[in-house]
Amino acid sequence: MKPISFILVVIAIGAAAFGGYYFAKHQHGGHAGSDQSSGRKILFYQSSMHPWIKSDKPGKCTICGMDLVPVYEGEKGFESKAGTVALGSNSIQVINVQTTPAEMKPLTRSFRFAGTIEDDDTRHRILSAYVKGRIDKLFVNYIGAEVTEGQPLATIYSPMLLAAEREYVGLARSAKGNEDAQRLLNAAKLRLVQYGLNDKQIAALKDKSPEDIDTEILAPMTGTVVARKVYAGQYVMDGEMLFELADFSTMWLQFDAYEQDLAWLKVGQQVEITTPSVPNKVFKAAITFIDPNLNMMTRSTKVRVEIPNPVIETDGVRQRELSHRLYAEARVNVDSAPVLVVPRSAVLMAESGKALLYVDAGGGAYEQRTVKLGRAADDVWEILGGIKESDKVVTQGNLLIDAQAQLNMSAAGHDHSEHGMTMNKGVMPALPALTAEQETALNDFLGVVDAITATLSADDLKGFNQQTMKTHTATPALGKAFAADSPWRKYVDPIEKSGHLAEAKDIAAARKVFHPFSMAVADLAQQALKTNPKTNAKVFKCPMVEDAVPGAPKEGFWIQTKLPLRNPYFGSEMLECGTEVKP
Repeated sequence: MKPISFILVVIAIGAAAFGGYYFAKHQHGGHAGSDQSSGRKILFYQSSMHPWIKSDKPGKCTICGMDLVPVYEGEKGFESKAGTVALGSNSIQVINVQTTPAEMKPLTRSFRFAGTIEDDDTRHRILSAYVKGRIDKLFVNYIGAEVTEGQPLATIYSPMLLAAEREYVGLARSAKGNEDAQRLLNAAKLRLVQYGLNDKQIAALKDKSPEDIDTEILAPMTGTVVARKVYAGQYVMDGEMLFELADFSTMWLQFDAYEQDLAWLKVGQQVEITTPSVPNKVFKAAITFIDPNLNMMTRSTKVRVEIPNPVIETDGVRQRELSHRLYAEARVNVDSAPVLVVPRSAVLMAESGKALLYVDAGGGAYEQRTVKLGRAADDVWEILGGIKESDKVVTQGNLLIDAQAQLNMSAAGHDHSEHGMTMNKGVMPALPALTAEQETALNDFLGVVDAITATLSADDLKGFNQQTMKTHTATPALGKAFAADSPWRKYVDPIEKSGHLAEAKDIAAARKVFHPFSMAVADLAQQALKTNPKTNAKVFKCPMVEDAVPGAPKEGFWIQTKLPLRNPYFGSEMLECGTEVKP
């Protein structure tokens, strides 16, 4: 190529490049600048379908692919839906936002119940005197004796019974072929039956010696003597209790289940039973009965499990493996059919009592959704409405997103009274004073919470799991004291929703379970202290709970009934970290 031709080609390429740049700049206004055709300045470009997607130059929406629309000076652009929070990539990383898709899966729930092992109530007998007389001899004179049906327990001398026996023997000798005597014989036999003799005893009367004036009292069933109310030489009246027998071959474990637990429990479900009297052994049995009648005071009902109780021999001594009236704990592991679920950490409880969560809307935006909750499993909530399968819900960082959503709505003038967490919410309408019943119920409940808090501050996992059992009684009792239309319900409802604390496998898990429950309790206590100085609680605040409970906000609250301050979130690591929050 000649030099002159090469120079011309270079000039042509440069001119074309400059022309393209000039055309693009004037056609689209360059970066956010001005529209030459209208003379208006372009502030930015925005997606009409996804308003949080913005750019300083033309392009496509990163979610739906539609062209970005220019927004001119003096225009507001497209507003995001109330409750939607848009975050930059740096912010998402800083607050460590994590999401997981809602999915269909079975609910798994573990229940722990405390109960008492009783004997089979259908095989429990009280043996009373059928006729008045004197106890001449005892064959069984101690409680705990194992007896078999028909075994002699004692002998009784009764003139009335002895006369009836001799009358029967005399009639038996003369009744052959005599119909009138036979009728009298049948009547005499019936009288002996009424006096407690069985057929075998009556048949043996013909061989009884005339000098033998006593009659044996026989065991009516095979079982264990659980009570003895008579001694040799004692005179008894007819109807007076002599012995009490129980059949220990099958034992009944009975425990209280609250009405919110009944959706999970069914006859035939397997139960794992442990008792301190038989360490390192788990008994497995099935639920056989659920009482349809609820206790109106506690809103609970009795559940029965039948446990085989064999005789074991230890050092030559034979006895039943399970004793009568033992304390025992029952664990019920339940699996449901697949339902729509999200992790429990995704769900936040609003002041109004509504449940909400945040869904990843794409492009760094998170949309607030109000959802309808179903059953609470160990790690997940059943969702009955508000989201669909595969929606990505925020499981970590949602508390900070929710705080930003409230700030956004406040700045925009939206009413956000139904959203957000309740602690530190500012000025609220005055609450009515607690009634005497409510004050008593609240202080009793705070005492239970204080004991749970003390176990965490002492790093006592075993104590925590033992004390949380008390919430299964204390929480319903608290709820019962506050009517459904009471203004206090907005503080009681979150406690009832989180107040049945699950067993924790380690101390970190215990503090994670404790955190939302403690926040709700502290909120209620803080409000109670404003109107009821007699409330037995002090509220404390830790400024760095997020280090102990991942995903929690910086500040965490708890209650104690007395000083000194003991931090349950850190325990011995930082026992005195925190300050008291005055009402």
